[in-house]
Amino acid sequence: MLRLGMAKELPARVGTVLGWQVPDIAATVRDLEQAGVKFERFGQMKQDELGIWTTPTGSKVAWFKDPTGIC
Repeated sequence: MLRLGMAKELPARVGTVLGWQVPDIAATVRDLEQAGVKFERFGQMKQDELGIWTTPTGSKVAWFKDPTGIC
């Protein structure tokens, strides 16, 4: 399910606003980087060379900011 809301102004967001699953996160990150997407790096988390963090449960996560600056 995806919910969208309309507003005249948006407050600044901190944290993940939208997420999705992909079959191969490393390949997806590489493809997005080739398209110009800059992935976030956080000093308090151990991320691999692509910026992918492995959660304690084994899930893998990578973050990037909205290139339009809206979110």
